[in-house]
Amino acid sequence: MDGGQKYLNYNCIQKLNVPFNYLKLIKNNTFKIISGNLKGRKFKFPDAEGLRPTPGKTRETLFNWLQFNIADKTILDPFAGSGALSLEAISRGAKKVCLVEKNKKVFKNLESNFKLLNSDQYQLNNDDSIIFLDKQNTTPFDLVFLDPPFNQNLLASILGLLSKKNYLHHKTQIYIESEYEMTPEILKKHLGSDCMVKKQKKSGNVHYCLISLESI
Repeated sequence: MDGGQKYLNYNCIQKLNVPFNYLKLIKNNTFKIISGNLKGRKFKFPDAEGLRPTPGKTRETLFNWLQFNIADKTILDPFAGSGALSLEAISRGAKKVCLVEKNKKVFKNLESNFKLLNSDQYQLNNDDSIIFLDKQNTTPFDLVFLDPPFNQNLLASILGLLSKKNYLHHKTQIYIESEYEMTPEILKKHLGSDCMVKKQKKSGNVHYCLISLESI
């Protein structure tokens, strides 16, 4: 998971049912880009309560799901955290990524990590995600990385805002990490329209899935 507002420290998370590579990533405070023009490059993330990038194995699964649906796509990452998902997407040819991160310390680290990229490849926003998404958007995104803090009942609100404020078009795909399994019924309730759960897996206590808004 990659939300900079989800807070657990390393000692506490060792007691939870999470993969070993997750613990290693947290302990080292680094993550490595898997593929693309940034392949092999390591990025640091700060000690911030609960900041934990999506593990490499999960990222690899996600981008295998997406296959060729990354190049030249626009992406929204409203709970950016370390920026691991967005950096991986840019490495694989995404056109532009819009990131939102509330935590000021984590945001400063994002600014540092993204300096090596062309400024037209990304937009960084130090803002609360709910406040940011509650603004009418003009151009919908092709892909959304959605990883809100768990156990705060944010997912319903975020999905509702994405739908109502014009962040989605009929071919948008949404990647979701959550503490519970996503179903078409849950998604329709929050999005207000039918969608398809294309892929879904579980790693430790984390459910992650890729959904499509295209007609089933």
